[in-house]
Amino acid sequence: MRAVVQRVSHASVTVDGEVVGEITRPGLMALVGATHTDTEEEARKVARKLWTLRVLPDEKSCSDMGAPILVVSQFTLYGDARKGRRPTWQAAAPGAVAEPLVDAVVKELREQGAEVATGVFGATMSVALTNEGPFTVLLEV
Repeated sequence: MRAVVQRVSHASVTVDGEVVGEITRPGLMALVGATHTDTEEEARKVARKLWTLRVLPDEKSCSDMGAPILVVSQFTLYGDARKGRRPTWQAAAPGAVAEPLVDAVVKELREQGAEVATGVFGATMSVALTNEGPFTVLLEV
């Protein structure tokens, strides 16, 4: 699994003009993608890493500060544009595989005590955020 993690002061996801997920105070936004061979164990590892990653001010984690996390599914993290002019999505897991894995990330985060907002799997989403730093890191397990 892969996640692009951004430190944000706020972030939201809108679908069809309606805000479906939002964090309104400093925390993390994580774009999460899965490949064919990923398992629930990788999903749990991603969640634990997101919850404990020391990237907030004063080298604190979301678990240290009770900071919220916005999780947005993103199959395009497994896009490959090395050849030609059009990316291929062959490495991205199909929805039937990816959706339960993204759900497992969210479930594990909540079980750890995180406040989690989400997008809508498979929907066309508008994501708005203020990246603090700016700070962006790629997480892969």
